[in-house]
This record gives sequence, C-alpha cells and structure tokens, in this order.
Amino acid sequence: MYSENSQRNQKVLANQNIGPFRTKRLFLIIMLFLLAVFPAEIGEYTRAALEDAYIGVSVFVAMTLAFFYFAEKISGNNISELFKKAKFAQVPLASFMGALPGCGGAVVVVAAYSSGSVSLGAVVATLTATMGDAAFLLIAKRPDVAIILLPTSFIVGIITGYVVDIFDKTRENTSLKIDSISLINVTKNRQFLYVIYSIIVIPGFIFAVLGLLQYEFNEYVTQFITTISFIGISIGMLIWATSSIKTMTNPKETTISRMSEETSFITAWVILAFLLFEYATNIAGLDLQSWFEAVGILVPLIAILIGFIPGCGPQILVTTFYINGLIPFAALIGNSIANDGDALFPAIAINPKVAIIATLYSSVPAVIVAYGFYFYMPNYLTP
Repeated sequence: MYSENSQRNQKVLANQNIGPFRTKRLFLIIMLFLLAVFPAEIGEYTRAALEDAYIGVSVFVAMTLAFFYFAEKISGNNISELFKKAKFAQVPLASFMGALPGCGGAVVVVAAYSSGSVSLGAVVATLTATMGDAAFLLIAKRPDVAIILLPTSFIVGIITGYVVDIFDKTRENTSLKIDSISLINVTKNRQFLYVIYSIIVIPGFIFAVLGLLQYEFNEYVTQFITTISFIGISIGMLIWATSSIKTMTNPKETTISRMSEETSFITAWVILAFLLFEYATNIAGLDLQSWFEAVGILVPLIAILIGFIPGCGPQILVTTFYINGLIPFAALIGNSIANDGDALFPAIAINPKVAIIATLYSSVPAVIVAYGFYFYMPNYLTP
C-alpha cells in the first residue's frame, strides 16, 4: 500500500505523460536519436558515446545490480531489524551499505532512520561512504582506482560516523514510511521489455569483459557488438522514457525488472555525461584541461561543491572528467566523500534539517582527505 503522498505524486507524473511516455524524457530521446543519425562529426561522436556507454558501463551496472538484488531476494534480511541488533556496529554497517555501488544501500539506511533504527552517525557514515551511481562508471572504466577509492570512502565513513555519534545525543523519529519516499512499483505489462533487455545484456557483458582483457575482435564481431549496443541502448531508453523510477525500485519486484529499470536510469545519466564531454572537447573545442589547470588548487573544492548537488548526474560528470585525465584523484575522492547521490532525496523527504546537517558533516572529511591527497600525494593515481 502506498501512502497518500505517493499516490498524489504518481497522479502528477501521470499528468505529465504523453501516452506511456514521460514528456521530458521522450523529448530528450528524440533529440538523442536526431544527433545519432546526423551525418557530420556530431553524429559520429554521438554514436561512439552511445556504444561506449552501453558496452563500457551499462552491462557492468546490470550484472552488478542483478547480483545484489538476487542476493537480497534469497537472503530475505530485514535491514531495519539488522540495524537495531547491530548497536555499536551500526556505523560500520551503514558505511558498508553506502560504499556499495549505486544508491540503494544508502537509501535503505536513510529510510531506516525514519523508524529510529539507526543513529545520525550511521546516516552520516552512509552518506560519506557512498559514491552513488558514479561508482559503476569508475568500476567499469578504472577498476584499479575503484579498488582504492571505495574502501577509503568506507573507512572515512566509519570514522566520521563515530565522531558524529560521540557528540550527537539526539535521535529524531518520524512517521514517514519508506514506501512514501522513493520506492515505486514497476508496471506489469513491461515484463517483456525487461526480459529482452536482460537477454541483450548477457552477450554485451561477455564482449565487454573480453575487451577489458585486450582481446582483438574481427570486423564481423565488432559490427555485432555495435548492433547489440544500439539494441540495448534503444530498449533501455524506451524503459527509461516510460518509467516512473526516480531513485530506486521496490524490493518486492522481480530481480530483472529492478535491474532493467535502474540500469536504464543510470545509463541515461552516463550518456549525458559522455556527450557533454565529447561535444565540449571535440565539437566546441573547449580546452577543459587548461581550464582545470588554471583553476589549480580550487579543483578539489569545486568537485566537493558539486557533490552537494542532489542526484548522481553531476557526480557521473566529475568521474568522467577524472577518467579522461582532466582532474586529479584528489578532486575525485573529494567529490566521492561529499556527494550523497540519490540518497539525499529521501533524506530531504524524511527530515530536511537532518539532511542538510548530514551533508555538511560529510563535507569536513571531504575537504581534509581531498587536500591531503592534493598536497602530499599530488600524482597519486594520475589518470
């Protein structure tokens, strides 16, 4: 059962639709299609970005989400009860949930706060540790960096969470339930799309892994990879354009439906980030590297400030800049610690005051760690 707020939000969304399509998303997809078929350089860059987004990121996101959600199904753990029993271990558990790729773990911790199951320190820990959906992009493109950054964020989250709990003696409780925050059921008549999308992901993932292993493909295989990439992107964008998902899906849904919905949502942001970078550097001719070099010492601070923006889109763009060698590791880890991804939306819904306080608390270790790397290890993990 949904709350009255959720029903009202769905009615508003329905009024913004054109048939099964959400108006703004449909417009963006039409623009994307026109750019992809454009005969000049802009068409080439668009098609390359689409293929890279699918083979380089989407298939890894899909397989990771499928693994997590399948494990969640078979475990059947009640997260709120688990946190209540954890007591002193709440903070490291919350930090671990936040450090998991994507925003799902952090959203669950934030929602558990509404029932008084976790402390403010646990909320700060999960928001500090989370890198949001940008983690998927980093894992796919720079796993060597991800294996350092994610554990570092996890440790920083634990330390920050315990410090907050030492000084914070209050625990607010609200009557807001998790199903009124962000969880939306998917439409049953979309199951056919989910199945097709899941099937296409499998060969895409296999070829993506072979590509990472530097396997050389012949012309026919390359054309096949391009074909399944555009099929996968097309189905994914169709799912996204007709979806109500804004943060995460309902755990009651099937694994393939949750994987398809959330992968499509993440892919849309990845495509936007990739295209902005390609158009800015190759079409507009902007020398972003020179601009970031001119800003110098302010780059980590700018990345941290971007982390304050709710949602994963801006954070994916920051990660894209790092992968392309435009910003240092110090800026990336500062953004990772400061950003709360999509978990900030339910935090604001539950308690705006706590959301702001938790975000400000996470900015302190972000500045310390980022500038620690900037001054003492400036060339560490240089792109």
